Amino acid sequence: LRIPFEITILLILCLRNKSYKCHAVHVGCGTRPRKRAKIVGGTDAQAGSWPWQVSLQMERYGHVCGASLVASRWLVSAAHCFQDSDVFVYVLAGILMPATRQIRRIILHSQYDQFTSDYDIALLELSAPVFFNELVQPVCVPASSHAFTSGTSCFVTGWGVLSEEGELATLLQEATVNIISHNTCNKMYDDAVTPRMLCAGNIQGGVDACQGDSGGPLVCLERGRRWFLAGIVSWGEGCARQNRPGVYTRVIKFTDWIHQQTKEQRQPLRLSLLVVI
Repeated sequence: LRIPFEITILLILCLRNKSYKCHAVHVGCGTRPRKRAKIVGGTDAQAGSWPWQVSLQMERYGHVCGASLVASRWLVSAAHCFQDSDVFVYVLAGILMPATRQIRRIILHSQYDQFTSDYDIALLELSAPVFFNELVQPVCVPASSHAFTSGTSCFVTGWGVLSEEGELATLLQEATVNIISHNTCNKMYDDAVTPRMLCAGNIQGGVDACQGDSGGPLVCLERGRRWFLAGIVSWGEGCARQNRPGVYTRVIKFTDWIHQQTKEQRQPLRLSLLVVI
C-alpha cells in the first residue's frame, strides 16, 4: 500500500516514573517489567505493564487503532484500520513521554476482505527502530504450529470505548478473556468465523474489546513465562454481548506471511517457538 503522506505513530516508550530507570535492555520477546507497573469490563493497566502496546492516532481525533510491537522496526495491526486511510495523519500525542516514529510502509494482506473481515492483518514498517528497555519490548510471534487451546485465559488490551456507546478510555485498559473453540463461536455467528479467525471472551457477555481497540493485541502467557500474540482485535457484534464474543485475527495462520514480509530487513523478526523441557 503506497502512502503519499506522512504518517507517524505514538509509541508508549520510556515513562518518567520514579520506579523505573530508562536504559537500553533487551531480554527477548514477550517479557513484562518485574514490577507490575477500553476494554468493556476491563480495568486500568499500570504504566509499562504491556510494553508492546502501541496507539495509532489521527490528527484532531486522537486514538484510532491499536498495534503491537513485534520487532524494533515492525508493528502488527488490523488491515481494516487502514482501508480508508487516504486522509489519515498520525501525530504525536499521549502519555507522559511518548515517542513518534514515521511509517516507511504499510503492508495489507493481499487477500484481506473488508466485507467478511477475513485476512484482517497489516504490517507497519517503521522508518527508524525503537530502542528496547524495561518498558518497551516486542511481543512473541507464535510459530505456525503453536496451539492456543479452548479455555486458555488470555489478555486483551486497548484504549477503546468503555461501553458500546461510551467514550474512549484515557488510560490503557486490560481484561481477561478465554479462548473459545472455533466450532462454538461459528455456531454463535452463523458460520461467519473463518479458519483465520479466533474467538475469545465470555459467552455470558460483560467483557470484550470494542470500538477503538481494533488492531490491538490478544496475548497469552505460555509455560515459558513469555507472552505470545494469539490474536489481533478484528470484529464482533456489539460489545460484550451475550453469545457474541470478540473475533480476532488468528496470528498463527500468518506467521509465515509475517516472516516473508520482514525477512529481507537488516534486523529480521524473530519468530518464537515454545519449547517445553
